[in-house]
Amino acid sequence: MPGLLRDYFVVLPDSVAGHAVAGQLPVPDTTRTAGGAGGTVTVAHPSGRPWVVARPLVRKVSHLRRGDDALVLIGPDQVPEAVLAGLLEGARDRAGLERRLARLPGLHHVVAHLSGETWIRGTASGLRRIYHARHAEAGTIASDRPAVLAHLTGAPLDDGALALRMLDFLPHPLSRRVLWRGVHETGAGYGLALPVAAPGTATAPGPREYRWWEPPPPELSLAEGARRLGDAVAASVRAHIGGLDRISCELSGGLDSTTLTFAARATAPAELSLLTVAARDRYSEDETWARRAVEAARGPADTPAPALAHHIIPADQAPYFYADLAATSAELNDEPLPVAPGRARAHLLLSRAHATGSRYHLTGYGGDELFLGLPHAYQDLFHGNPLTAWNHLSGLRHQLGWPLLPTLKALLDRSTFPHWLAGAVTTEPQPVTRTPLLSWGVRQSLRPWFTDHANALITEEFRAAAAGQAEPIDRWRGRHVDIDAVRMGARHFQAMEDIGMTIGLPVAAPFYDDRVLEAALAVRLAERISPWRYKPLLVEAMRGVVPDALLARTTKDHMSSDEHQGLREHAPDLADVWTGSRLAEHGLVDARHLLRLAAEPFSPVLVEHSISSTVAGETWLRTAENAWNPPDRTPTTSEATR
Repeated sequence: MPGLLRDYFVVLPDSVAGHAVAGQLPVPDTTRTAGGAGGTVTVAHPSGRPWVVARPLVRKVSHLRRGDDALVLIGPDQVPEAVLAGLLEGARDRAGLERRLARLPGLHHVVAHLSGETWIRGTASGLRRIYHARHAEAGTIASDRPAVLAHLTGAPLDDGALALRMLDFLPHPLSRRVLWRGVHETGAGYGLALPVAAPGTATAPGPREYRWWEPPPPELSLAEGARRLGDAVAASVRAHIGGLDRISCELSGGLDSTTLTFAARATAPAELSLLTVAARDRYSEDETWARRAVEAARGPADTPAPALAHHIIPADQAPYFYADLAATSAELNDEPLPVAPGRARAHLLLSRAHATGSRYHLTGYGGDELFLGLPHAYQDLFHGNPLTAWNHLSGLRHQLGWPLLPTLKALLDRSTFPHWLAGAVTTEPQPVTRTPLLSWGVRQSLRPWFTDHANALITEEFRAAAAGQAEPIDRWRGRHVDIDAVRMGARHFQAMEDIGMTIGLPVAAPFYDDRVLEAALAVRLAERISPWRYKPLLVEAMRGVVPDALLARTTKDHMSSDEHQGLREHAPDLADVWTGSRLAEHGLVDARHLLRLAAEPFSPVLVEHSISSTVAGETWLRTAENAWNPPDRTPTTSEATR
């Protein structure tokens, strides 16, 4: 059965109807994963009815009850009972518990019952999210997977949300639009409170959101911030792989993956496997830098180090983008993700890592969003330090070829976030590369293969969000864009996690840890990013961990040629995708136009407009429509709360 979820949890009300819902939960398909691992963990209400039902494949569920108060953490590591007790005991309210939770790596879903109220939250980075829906009999139920809620409530697909996903990326707050009607996403940095029914009443009030996270003020020096960042990265890596004997890392040769390789080495596993995919481009530098990193990681012969193996996947074995599109049905992601056309490549890498005996795989996802710095940040710097801002921006302007007058105009622009959002999509061609990027985000072009119906849905979604006076993530546009980019990347990483679950290998991106995000944002802007230094904060944080010779790299390879070549190599597969297109059946794309483009892979249209998000939407829709038929049911048993 395609796309059956393997990993999820739900939070249920303390009622007969809530207990009945627990028996309707879909059964994860663990038989198709290596080892067939998996099981059910149920944490009960004091009444004995199920409260949290978790079916984790690779994550760990830690829970503790003290009288009427209870705490559940779902994350990469098992949290000791003594630590849980230290978190729960003495926390009189939600704010008190949050202060204690800040001591842990920011990687967990949190479910708590405190002072008579149940509340749930994910992570500020958006790596862990919360969804909720209203069940006809049970009332509000919550989960980390929207598809589970859609299954339980019979929610239909939402064409407006589906049309939005055909864009390359969705800015805040439209990224929260769930693909099923009646299913809602709680914003990253916000939690969901579930009030109980008042005595003598049959139903509880509706859920409400509350803000639990604020970005830290950017007041630390580079040196102070680097120390904090180094500690956060090390703690996140330990939370994922601490104590494991065999682990693996994707070592592209870039600074992010090199950092995690040495952080993983510091946890002293018995065996460390490093995997590098060779590039087809003869001018690529990644493999050279990866080999240098391996030699440095091995160290002198008399220095204790893990048994280290370097596996280089030859370029001719690496699939192009758009290979084996039918295989995307193996995972039902929360939403269509633009990285889906690269699934075959990711599957190959993770399969090779799994074959080494690895028990956990680390990647450098998130490093670019956190440490490169986007030009929009100079808007923030200009307010407090205009001379420094202009000095930095002048350096960036010359590197990117931005004309002087348009740069000045963009820098002085003070348009509000709702005003920008209302015009963030257009039928005009894509902005040229020399267009200054200093606003609330990037303006996107509607694709020529979108139907008028799709264009109308998309533009109306943007206008409605703007008319609703959408608030930015932060009042400073640079911080808004930085945080939104991190959250967007965290969503995309879900595809990699789900592929790992299909294979049976947990996959982690420690840079999406909340503590890592906070450490980066806490550094003064003029020191955190620079047009003259490559990722200065990460470089300084890794001094003494990563050899200086490796920290000196200032280049980055790209794989755009593999995507364009993939359009040619897999043109027949793309033609099959557009034959009987589900998106066309929904009235969102012109299938005949897409079939013509499949036959013309080097068309100027495909040079100007990326097709990856449309492909992702099509393959996701086919999986979602066939996920459960008929609904699977399973009995629920409760596990005694410790």
